[in-house]
Amino acid sequence: MSAPLSSAKTRAALRSSALISLQMLLVLLMTWVALWILGRAWSVLWPLVIALLLTTLTWPLARFLRRHGWRPGLAASVVTVLFLLVGAGTVVGIAVPVAAQSGELVDGVVSGIQQLREWAAGPPLNIGDDQVSQAFDAAAAGIQNSVGSVINVTLTGVGTVVNGVVTTVLAIFLMFFFLKDGPRFLPWLTRQLPGRLAVDIPTVAARSWDTLGAFVRSQALVGLLDAVAIGLGLWIVGVPLVLPLAVLTFVSAFVPIVGALFAGFVAVLIAFVSNGPTDALIVLAIIIAVQQLEGNVFQPILQSRGLGLHAAVILLAVTLGSSMAGIVGSLLAVPVAALVAVAWNYVREQLSEPVQEEDTGEKSPAQESPAAESPGVESPAAEPA
Repeated sequence: MSAPLSSAKTRAALRSSALISLQMLLVLLMTWVALWILGRAWSVLWPLVIALLLTTLTWPLARFLRRHGWRPGLAASVVTVLFLLVGAGTVVGIAVPVAAQSGELVDGVVSGIQQLREWAAGPPLNIGDDQVSQAFDAAAAGIQNSVGSVINVTLTGVGTVVNGVVTTVLAIFLMFFFLKDGPRFLPWLTRQLPGRLAVDIPTVAARSWDTLGAFVRSQALVGLLDAVAIGLGLWIVGVPLVLPLAVLTFVSAFVPIVGALFAGFVAVLIAFVSNGPTDALIVLAIIIAVQQLEGNVFQPILQSRGLGLHAAVILLAVTLGSSMAGIVGSLLAVPVAALVAVAWNYVREQLSEPVQEEDTGEKSPAQESPAAESPGVESPAAEPA
């Protein structure tokens, strides 16, 4: 016969469960409030986020100039101007080849559509020209009936472009100030915070800055390697728009997994409409080979010590970010997940029990002072003014 349940232990378990549930509800409520506040302030936070990402990419050059006797303002100005020149050169390098080869690309698209129609007319589909004409007529009627929606979408797109220009200009100005005055931030923040917060928050901020810099620089290097390899493959095959496709591959590398699929799809599509299905299959094989090399060689080497996130975590973060905020969410998913991991690891260090060392003179991470753990002068958030 089984022993009866203890009423005292049952009540204690229920009280503990209720208390834990109440605490979890409070945490979820505060998380929702924080996300709501971030959403309301997104028009200000988005330029700030872009400026931070750009600053992590341009800070090494600014740091080099500062260490060689350049004034902070002069170093920040030179780096900002160089960044603008590189950006303008990239846009020109994309726009000129696209404009020069646009006629060839349009002819390729028309030829590709004709090939698809001929293929669809044969077995096993056996779609006749009259069915194709009916489909085109139905599509044209649908477009005519939705002229108002098209106009609204166009106006929305114009507003989005204007907001993008304003965000870019604001981000450039913020990047300049971060490059110029970034090293003063943590000392100022330490003076503003009371008690333990004056140590914890600057330490987490310094570690987060190093993690964010590692992510941006490693993604830039991986994207450069992908762009060079895929660009060479497209050039050998004879696909048009090699330079724009290589630049698209480089930019898409900042969106893990999803960006590679998008850039590869565009490259295969252009190869198909320009050179035919055989070259498209060759381009697809090149892209798959490069992506496998990136996933199994480049990223593990470059990011293993930078982020410390498992590939499954990165995939889930990108999926969640894209479902919540589209392209912006997929772009920010991995760095946000890495920053959350930094904060969680620091909290674990502070809550863990101290490890007893036997006459070695060593200290555990929880025993060392957070200030000593923070990065040295390798980031603008940690370098002394």
